[in-house]
Amino acid sequence: MDSTRYIVCDDAIQYVDDQGTVLAEVTFPACAEGVVDINHTFVDPSLRGQGIAGELMRRTVEALQERNLHAHTSCSYAATWFDRHPEHAGLRA
Repeated sequence: MDSTRYIVCDDAIQYVDDQGTVLAEVTFPACAEGVVDINHTFVDPSLRGQGIAGELMRRTVEALQERNLHAHTSCSYAATWFDRHPEHAGLRA
């Protein structure tokens, strides 16, 4: 059984273990009508290099699309991720 799971919150996507400890997350608080700011990406050092941050961003993009939102990217990882995935450029505010 997988001991971790993704949780979609109003302004974050979290990767947690069975005890609810957040091991990785992307946060995206609202900053204007229909716009969020992807302002923070964190991955626990024990999970780095396993593609967790990229998966968090993929899930963030899905959440934005479902909610018809656009994003600023003040987080440097998020900005780089969008630069590397031009197919999602239309979501940038």
